[in-house]
Amino acid sequence: MTESFDIVETRVEPVEPAMTQHTVFTHKPAGFWMRFWAFLIDLGVIAAVVGIVINPIFHLMDWSFDDSMWYAPIGIISGIVYYAYFILMTKFLSQTVGKMAFGLKVQKDNGEKLDWLTVLFREAVGRFISNAFLKIPYLIVIFSPNHKAVHDFAADTVVIHEQVYEKKEVYQPENEANNIVATPSI
Repeated sequence: MTESFDIVETRVEPVEPAMTQHTVFTHKPAGFWMRFWAFLIDLGVIAAVVGIVINPIFHLMDWSFDDSMWYAPIGIISGIVYYAYFILMTKFLSQTVGKMAFGLKVQKDNGEKLDWLTVLFREAVGRFISNAFLKIPYLIVIFSPNHKAVHDFAADTVVIHEQVYEKKEVYQPENEANNIVATPSI
């Protein structure tokens, strides 16, 4: 006895969950020009610190400004002041003097507090890379989403306006929109 089977093709259409629309307000990312002017103010602050504190020490101690075959001692100390300024200000205040002047702030992409590893990677490694290439990587801010620079991508940070928000429309499935969490019952 032979059995025969009929093959029936059945198509199952995917069911889309009901979507709800929400309005979300997020901090507006700072653009190139705001960051540029803030950076110029920061360079002025650093130059003032070097000129008012470091240069007089060199004069008082009668140290040479350029007595070196490789780098001038004043250049090395100025570099240390440059990186220390950005690292310490960003870690403890989430902003430098220039960013304060324009109402900008550095934050992690996920909104958490800046930790030492993030700040060191952003301000030391990221700035070193950008400075090594004649500051050209800073121009990426113009074209990148959320106006992020190379050091922002590397450290998962973004520079935002503290008091300016963007309105975004977000669509979510209803169970996510109402914060319903599906948990198995025991």
